[in-house]
Amino acid sequence: MSTLPEEAAKVSADSVALPSSPRKRRRLHPAWAVAAVAFLALVGAAGFRAAPGVLMVPLQQEFGWSTTVLSAAVSINLVLFGLTAPFAAALMERFGVRAVTATALALIGMGSALTVLVNQSWQILLTWGLLIGLGTGSMALVFAATIANTWFTKSRGLVIGILTAGSAAGQLVFLPFIAMLAQDPGWRQASLLIAAGALAVVPLVLKFLKNSPADVGVLPYGAAPVDVEAEEAAPVQDSGPRTNAAVRALQVLRRASKVRTFWALAAGFAICGATTNGLIGTHFIPSAHDHGMPETTAAGLLAVVGIFDIIGTIASGWLTDRFNPRILLAVYYQFRGIGLLVLPLLLNAEVQPSMIVFVVIYGLDWVATVPPTAAICRETFGADGSVVFGWVFAAHQLGAAAAAIAAGALRDATGHYTYAWLGAAAMCTIAAGISATIRRHKGSKEAEPAAA
Repeated sequence: MSTLPEEAAKVSADSVALPSSPRKRRRLHPAWAVAAVAFLALVGAAGFRAAPGVLMVPLQQEFGWSTTVLSAAVSINLVLFGLTAPFAAALMERFGVRAVTATALALIGMGSALTVLVNQSWQILLTWGLLIGLGTGSMALVFAATIANTWFTKSRGLVIGILTAGSAAGQLVFLPFIAMLAQDPGWRQASLLIAAGALAVVPLVLKFLKNSPADVGVLPYGAAPVDVEAEEAAPVQDSGPRTNAAVRALQVLRRASKVRTFWALAAGFAICGATTNGLIGTHFIPSAHDHGMPETTAAGLLAVVGIFDIIGTIASGWLTDRFNPRILLAVYYQFRGIGLLVLPLLLNAEVQPSMIVFVVIYGLDWVATVPPTAAICRETFGADGSVVFGWVFAAHQLGAAAAAIAAGALRDATGHYTYAWLGAAAMCTIAAGISATIRRHKGSKEAEPAAA
């Protein structure tokens, strides 16, 4: 039988031990470690995004291929980059983020390494287009949305902004080196650098990228123990029978296609893709070269775009957590249109101060559209938000593909890119108008008819 002094001592010991529990809760949440690895994975996958504009001129000089042929390879890449995204989101739900991400990085590395062996135009379509397109599509911006929606209920906009900036950081890291290697010793070494960058991240992904909070016995960051939203954000493989990834992606598309907001976001994002990856990302360096600017100088300007892209995207994520994402989208698109309108006047053999201003503004605006677009997808479509964002991103890449090949054809037909820049400026004004008219949804009510 316990004595009173012994019981008092036990109570006293218990009371002393209590403060240690809150200290454990204050340790870094595993979600942030997952986000850090995801960021590095996006950096490693971003090498090719910097490559086409830099490697286009060296390939033309060696093989005599036209701008249209090389633009077609980029277009295939961009189409697959986009169309793979919604299926990749469903595959991540079905097989886990880690397996899909590691496979995607391996495809990018393989496609880039095999590029050094090409000597026929169809082979560049296979490497740049098919292999790298499938790999980068699986590592598309939907990956950032999936990580944010699965691991975070708080600060989602900020996390998506940080992860999206990973692609910009990759551009910043790789672009100057790709440009230097493309000139001396040659474009093949630049391709091998891209392959190495993608493959180097695979071991980190396999070891540290966890599929869901349940894997480490925690709730998503910011979730309360009874947080219903956290349960909705959990990957589908943790609940009930597993659904075929392709079937799930198509089912989500069918439901989303009945909602007007989906089409508004898809239209705006198609224009976003046309004016970033499709035009500036693919044709800025060749266009600057047409005006007498050295390729390394033009590549340096795109690297500066990457620097300010990081700042702009993270800031956009912070703003998305605090302000109406529809208004943010409208402002972003309109500023981009103004920049494209004046770009033909700024291109010159020498870098003028006005060009620096353009680069800074365009960099801040480059993918600032991603956090508000992902937020509207989540708000409207709930647990389907990541896959819906995958389909919206597919529209982004289809727009980019169309712009890449159209701008290349315009360049071959007219000898300059002026009409491409002016047409893109007009499209940005349209995107701003569409975005401003997207309805606000309370409790995802507009998504209800789609679920019927």
